[in-house]
Amino acid sequence: MSFRPSPKREWDLTEEAFSRFLVWLHPDPDQAGQKYEDVRRRLIKIFTCRGCTCSEDLADETINRVIRKVPEIAATYVGDPALYFYGVAHKIHLEYLRRKPDPQPPPKVDDQSRAEEELACLEKCMELLPSHNRDLVLAYYQEEKHLKIDLRKRMAERLGIPLNALRIRAHRIRMNLQECVFECLQQKAAA
Repeated sequence: MSFRPSPKREWDLTEEAFSRFLVWLHPDPDQAGQKYEDVRRRLIKIFTCRGCTCSEDLADETINRVIRKVPEIAATYVGDPALYFYGVAHKIHLEYLRRKPDPQPPPKVDDQSRAEEELACLEKCMELLPSHNRDLVLAYYQEEKHLKIDLRKRMAERLGIPLNALRIRAHRIRMNLQECVFECLQQKAAA
């Protein structure tokens, strides 16, 4: 799915508008270019972490909207311009969530049959994962209560990453698994 702004928001980027935008980022052209690349990279990362499937399109739309606003805000804006991008990115993300179609569930079948199909699809999808992701997600969802917390802390230490990064990584793997299982169930229902 790619993100497309509504027709009333389409706008053509001009060289003049882009030049004005770069000056707003930083008076030195080299530093402005570096800031632009840093902001775009961070926007892509933000949208990716939020589970967006078209992170680059969303980042570009965010940048385009900021470029359009520069003539209005440049004279009065105080602070790091990157912060303005993140506010716009938040609004773009909300638009993305509103436009993202809800998946249609597969047709209902009896509970036992459904459970067996789900398990078969989950096993198939688990096999498709790279082994390090499969091992991570299996370990991440083991244990309960304090044992689970301790296990996750040890996993993060072993991987050399913060606990929050481990959570994000496990969440991404889980979201990919859910999507895979859903598609597998749809294919079985269509067959």
